[in-house]
Amino acid sequence: MVLSKFANKSFFTRLISGIVLVALILVTIIPGGNILFFFNMFLSVAALYELYKVLGLENKLPGITGYIALIVYYALIYIGKEDYVITLLVVFFICLLAEYVFMFPKYKTEEISNAIMCMLYGGILLSYIYLVRNGENGTYLVWLIFLCSWASDTCAYVAGVSPKKSVEGAVGGVVGAAALGAIYAAVFSDKINLSINPVIACAIICAIGALISMIGDLAASAIKRNHDIKDYGKLIPGHGGIMDRFDSVIYVAPIIWILIQLF
Repeated sequence: MVLSKFANKSFFTRLISGIVLVALILVTIIPGGNILFFFNMFLSVAALYELYKVLGLENKLPGITGYIALIVYYALIYIGKEDYVITLLVVFFICLLAEYVFMFPKYKTEEISNAIMCMLYGGILLSYIYLVRNGENGTYLVWLIFLCSWASDTCAYVAGVSPKKSVEGAVGGVVGAAALGAIYAAVFSDKINLSINPVIACAIICAIGALISMIGDLAASAIKRNHDIKDYGKLIPGHGGIMDRFDSVIYVAPIIWILIQLF
């Protein structure tokens, strides 16, 4: 009875947090613009902090350099200077190497490498939610990110298997995402302008995205296992941190952006 009570409380907490999170996504993505930009930047900074904390970099100079580089990256996006992103990454890398050399042996080679990896992984990849929304057909195509990453999981679980623990689950997630993408495109076909039939294009995009989302889940889980932690944080009650809830979104968002460019 006691275990059941706690289980119910945990489920209720997770449900409420999930509803609030979906509401936040709706009220930021639908209007887009500055609201989504700053919300997306918050998600990226929070994800980067969680990764740095797991790796012990959250308060160290390489980590601080990573925060600064991520903020500058978002500033470049905001003012429309995306062409300077490569230059930023080069400068970021040079700064980290300078810290490594001039403060030797304070920082290990792994810490410098982790500072770069986390900034790209938790910071930049997540920004593609905004970039997809801000691009052509973005008002409608941005939702494919969540169809691939979250809805595919639901399809697999409804079928009774985990998409990350069996071939059947993976197939169920991919097929379910493709079907949802096709249905979504059929409903909004007059709003989506692509080089091929939107229904076919969105089905393909969602199938590929669902497959990629599993890699995102597994990658985030592998880091947790390597460092013996249950969750990345406690920001989202019942779910963990940003990295716990957006682990697949991080991988899917840039893939969706790339596929949209191809179509």
